[in-house]
Parts: sequence; C-alpha cells; structure tokens
Amino acid sequence: MILQTGQRTDIPAFYSEWFAERLQEGMVRVRNPYNPQSVTEYTISPDVVDVIGFCSKNPEPMFPHMKLLEPYGQFWYVTLTGYGREIERNVPPADRIISVFQRLSRMVGKQRIGWRYDPILIWGKYTVQWHIETFRSMAEQLAGYTETAVISFIDMYPKVVRNFPGVHQVGREDRLRMGESMAETARACGMVLKPCGEGNELARFGADCSGCMTLAEYEKGAGMPLKPTVPLKPARESCACYLSGDIGAYNSCGHFCRYCYANTDIESVAANMRRHDVHSPFLLGHDEPGDIVHHAVQESWKDYQLRMEI
Repeated sequence: MILQTGQRTDIPAFYSEWFAERLQEGMVRVRNPYNPQSVTEYTISPDVVDVIGFCSKNPEPMFPHMKLLEPYGQFWYVTLTGYGREIERNVPPADRIISVFQRLSRMVGKQRIGWRYDPILIWGKYTVQWHIETFRSMAEQLAGYTETAVISFIDMYPKVVRNFPGVHQVGREDRLRMGESMAETARACGMVLKPCGEGNELARFGADCSGCMTLAEYEKGAGMPLKPTVPLKPARESCACYLSGDIGAYNSCGHFCRYCYANTDIESVAANMRRHDVHSPFLLGHDEPGDIVHHAVQESWKDYQLRMEI
C-alpha cells in the first residue's frame, strides 16, 4: 500500500520527530476529518507499506531521520515558488530550499523527487513575466536533480478568498502563456512539465496532463511495479492523481501561506499545534472517550512477477 503524509499538512517541516517515532513504533492513528471519533490505525512496516509519499516546503528537518526510511520506497514532492513572506509567511528562503532540494535528490535519487511550482497566482509584483523568469531560474538550478516539474494555478476556494483578499483566478490567456514557456523551460532542463488539476489545455505544449501523483510516480518510488488490491479513485473530480492512507491533519501546517487549501485560519492552526505531542500515535492530541478505532486493511502491492527497473 501507499502511505501519504503531505496532503493535509507538512509533516517533514513541522513534525519530523513525531514521524520518526511513528516509524520506530510501527503504527500511527488518524482521525477522519469529517467524523473525528472514527479513527484509522495504520501499521507502518515495509511488509505492507510499499511507498511513503511526501509533500513538503521544507524537508530539511527530516534529514536526521532518513535512515529510518531506507526500508521503504519514497516519493517526494518539494514545493518551491519564490514568493515572499507576505504570501508564504514561514517558508524558508528559496535559495535555501534549492540547496535542500539538491541534497535530498542526492539522497533518494532524482527519479524519486519532483518539484512543485504551485499554486501560481497573479498579485502585485507577481506578474506573468515574473513567474516565467522565476520558473526558468529555478529550473536551471534544479536541472539534473529531478525529472518532474508540477505546476497548478490557484483555486479560489472559500477559505482562500477569505484569507487572501485581492487575489483572483488566473485567466486562460495567462495560463497558456505561462504554460507554454514553462513546458519549454522544463524540457530544456531535463524535466517533464505536469499540470495539476488543470485539464488538458497545456498538452499542446508537450505537458504531461496525466496527473502529478499517479501510480507511475509511486512505482518510481518503489523501484518496481505496483498492483493495487483496492480500487484507486482520483482525489477530486479535476484530478487524475491517486492517494492512499493520509496520516496528516488539516489546520496544522505552520507555514501560514495565504493561499493554503488545508488551513482555515491562523488561530485554529496555532491551537492545534499546541495539541501536538511527539509521543502520541495521533498527530494532534490523544485517544479520546468514544473513539472507534478501525485497523486498516493493508497489504503490499509489489508485483514481483513483473519486476523491472523503474
């Protein structure tokens, strides 16, 4: 199976010590975000977890614990945009994360790490031309360290509209202009451009519109074919990606990006982060009266009969 850590929060950046303890203990408990007393317990063992997926804006705090990950397949997405602190309040400077990205790539291999340049938004100095130039500069510095560059344009969810007044949907003409340039830049730097949840409008420029976290990406992480034993469903209607057991929690990411889809507001995040206990099986809090614990059905998806070098 696939264990996902990064769709609800940034575990490597803020909870690396906790995750290292979960790896050592071999289990984690996760509350259903829509029914909190429904708890799923996952076994963390290479016998049943084939790949651990990460999405992070700062994987560096996880580096002291990388040896614990050696028995597992890994696939990392590192988000790097170059926005300032007026948008990404607690994200480290871009030049530092470029260095961190390069170091992580050397650890896990360029086929197991992808670069996310998203979400793309137009606001103030962050113009179409700024994005084209910033993407090109970063791509040149990441050339040879990844094969994948993912882009997406900001989605105007209600919480984004509330937390980021003045930002707007990116228009089609601007999307096409940036998409064409970024696809060309990615190609020149040895990368494939993958739009995330953007349909097929950039396919004309050579972009791969099949999805950014597909089974094929997880197979790169595993180093061999995977044969899922459960139906795989897209994460959302406009998305072609597949997710498995996510062990994160909403309203717990301390980057405080104004465009965040997973945080409601700063006060909720601050309150939740105070509930974090590095020794708890839960990312936030502990067992509570009335909890109903379900043990996840887990089994390896590795297809040894079709084993090949991915």
